[in-house]
Amino acid sequence: MILDGKALSKRIKAELTEQTAAFTAETGIVPCLATVLVGEDPASAVYVRSKRRSCKKIGYESRHHHLDAGITQEALLQLVEDLNGDDAVHGILVQLPLPKHLDADAIIDAIALEKDVDGFHPRSVGHVALKKPGFAPCTPAGVMRLLEESGINPSGKRAVVIGRSAIVGLPALLLLTHANATVTVCHSRTSREDLEELVRKADILVAAVGRPEFVPGEWIKPGAVVIDVGINRVPNPADPDNPKGMLVGDVAFATAAERASWITPVPGGVGPMTIAMLMTNTLIAAQRTAGVA
Repeated sequence: MILDGKALSKRIKAELTEQTAAFTAETGIVPCLATVLVGEDPASAVYVRSKRRSCKKIGYESRHHHLDAGITQEALLQLVEDLNGDDAVHGILVQLPLPKHLDADAIIDAIALEKDVDGFHPRSVGHVALKKPGFAPCTPAGVMRLLEESGINPSGKRAVVIGRSAIVGLPALLLLTHANATVTVCHSRTSREDLEELVRKADILVAAVGRPEFVPGEWIKPGAVVIDVGINRVPNPADPDNPKGMLVGDVAFATAAERASWITPVPGGVGPMTIAMLMTNTLIAAQRTAGVA
């Protein structure tokens, strides 16, 4: 069975559209997401445009700040502070990665916690760890929503997370643990032999390592649930002259799909859920501002 994040994301956005219309009618408040893009990275520009389109379709206000790649740390911090102080802005998203001369950690740390709809602030991650109210990073939150909506209960299951980033791997560990799964995290220092052994025993596999088809399909336990977070661009054998190539995940999809009970496609699996959760968090942030959430 395919875990269709694209279809679920569409349904979530439709629900958010109705909820936003009712919220705005009741309070007069239009949820607002401020996006900040530094430089001309093509992939980042695509991601930001997608998020802004989602805002428009749902009924949010989208305020975009496209800054020169040479902006100083001080100027970017000042923009974040200005957005923090703007009561009409409910969510702030600084698109990563930033140019190397900027301290991304300091920029993210400067975002007001109540406006951290991306869930990247250290205190946001701490709130996830302690099960306190706040915003979980959108990608692992989207993974959990995808499992929930598909009727997949992690409780009592063996889960393996490949990758330990603060954006995906570690929050996924926390959220799966809170869902009563027994979780093992693998990373760059995990031997290939140990990785294979652990994956073969996993009832739920979350692959977020950023390496194309890193996990062979033959490793997947029959009946396992496979969540492939990876999005990797590789040459397309069927169209070798196309410079865009093709997108593949961190798991070899064709062979894994023969063994898994559920699997996310790439693209169309986890990616759309990330934006859906960002949109969800933005409405929640606005509702909290109005005292109705």
